[in-house]
Amino acid sequence: MDAPLFDPDKPRDRLLAAAARLFHQKGYAATTVREIGAEVGILSGSLFHHVRSKEEMLFAVMERVIAAMQQDLSRALDEAPDLTGRLRALIAVELSYLHGPASDATAVLFHDWRALSEARRAVLLDGRQAYFTLWHQVLTEAHSAGLIAVEPGLMRQFLHGALAWTSFWYRPDGSLDLQTMTDQALTLTLGRAI
Repeated sequence: MDAPLFDPDKPRDRLLAAAARLFHQKGYAATTVREIGAEVGILSGSLFHHVRSKEEMLFAVMERVIAAMQQDLSRALDEAPDLTGRLRALIAVELSYLHGPASDATAVLFHDWRALSEARRAVLLDGRQAYFTLWHQVLTEAHSAGLIAVEPGLMRQFLHGALAWTSFWYRPDGSLDLQTMTDQALTLTLGRAI
């Protein structure tokens, strides 16, 4: 991730960053608009000059992270030297969002999805589907080339779920760094050491 997900020089982006942090820490339902405003030094009434509702903030956070993940994954796939490198890119981008600078927003995307209205979920599903299409293309190619034995759709579900679960147990200050975790996940995906 080259650019920050939220621009600290833009008031709306500061609100969205604070919302993502608080939604991640406390949960969407338990976070108040007043707390989000206080986090950035804006009275809750003034906050509505930048957003219309708490749900709009949640939607904007999720929309931003989906678009950024898709863009970063596209770039990483284009830069990968070979098919194994593209498989590695799937894992590396996912882990960098789960545990890097955008981790609050990514956690909110994974855990507070159902808090959005059905109409807003439908909008985000298009972006999410575009991201998963990139996964499916790489996994289909890897399956055809004999690099993975599991059917591509099932492999995406298993791998994506396993990577998402790292948000519950991975500690950046622990003995395992993201590079090593990426390598280990790739080893599991290929069924052999890399």
